[in-house]
Amino acid sequence: MSVFEFRARWKEELVCTGPGGTLVLELPMGILTAYLPTEDAFKRAAPSWAEHLWPELRSELTQWCVTNKARLIIDPTAGVY
Repeated sequence: MSVFEFRARWKEELVCTGPGGTLVLELPMGILTAYLPTEDAFKRAAPSWAEHLWPELRSELTQWCVTNKARLIIDPTAGVY
């Protein structure tokens, strides 16, 4: 059973809806690439309901990227909104 649902939005954003709300990751469209902060950076930037869900988010986002032929970059400077 998935924890997150993903939806690409026209502003080069990936909307991630989870059990406590929604967060947004960067999703540039030139070469479709999802950017996820490292676990430590995510814990500092994510909403409190999602802080502990990084492993699930990474796993499910990895699968989403495979299905959608997107690259996944894990970068400490990636944004979470």
